[in-house]
Amino acid sequence: MPGTPRTLDLTRDGDVFVLGLGDGENRLHPDWIAGFNEALDRVEAAAGPKALVTAATGKCWSTGLDLAWVRANSSQLNDYLTSVHRLLARLLALPVPAVAAIQGHCFAAGAMVALAHDFRVMRADRGYFCLPGIDLELVFTPAMSALIQSRLPVATAHAAMTTGRRYGGHEALAAGIIDEVADAGTVLDAALAIARPLAGKPPRTLGEIKAVMYRDVLRMLRDDGVGSSATVESLAGF
Repeated sequence: MPGTPRTLDLTRDGDVFVLGLGDGENRLHPDWIAGFNEALDRVEAAAGPKALVTAATGKCWSTGLDLAWVRANSSQLNDYLTSVHRLLARLLALPVPAVAAIQGHCFAAGAMVALAHDFRVMRADRGYFCLPGIDLELVFTPAMSALIQSRLPVATAHAAMTTGRRYGGHEALAAGIIDEVADAGTVLDAALAIARPLAGKPPRTLGEIKAVMYRDVLRMLRDDGVGSSATVESLAGF
């Protein structure tokens, strides 16, 4: 069925869980979000040292909201955006070190999912990080705006949000969006190299540190209301 996501795949490489997001556009379909949350349940429940790397194959890491699903299910828009917010909050406060291995395009809400990780590695020669809301005439929710602004340098957040600029790997590194670039075929290895030494960090303490660091952003993301009629109107009319 068009728009239905492939099942997310969770494997383990020593102390690091590797969550495979898929080989398509990896849009945030409700089933994809549910699969992501189920994987996080398994990671959090696991005993012993652990870290998480999220990876994909193909041309995209994630291209954001599933707008085809939104068009077909407009009456469920508020609940859908709430589920996206909750996933972002869960990642931002995850009591497990999380690294995004970005091998391809990382757009819109997919870019926000990447920003909610602790660290990001991006392919040097292909793929873009982009927040294209301005060009799509889609308004960021207040909670999404707060997340982006909490995870990016001020000037970078302003430029990314108001111009829809596409950042290649080296540009994203210079702008403070990512932490490392890697050659084709080595993005996952680079992400694993960041994650492995962090696997022994105490989960309870890590979770509490993140909860304090991002208290205001988390409060907004966990709010039951979407918080912006402009966002709903722009998506409903897409």
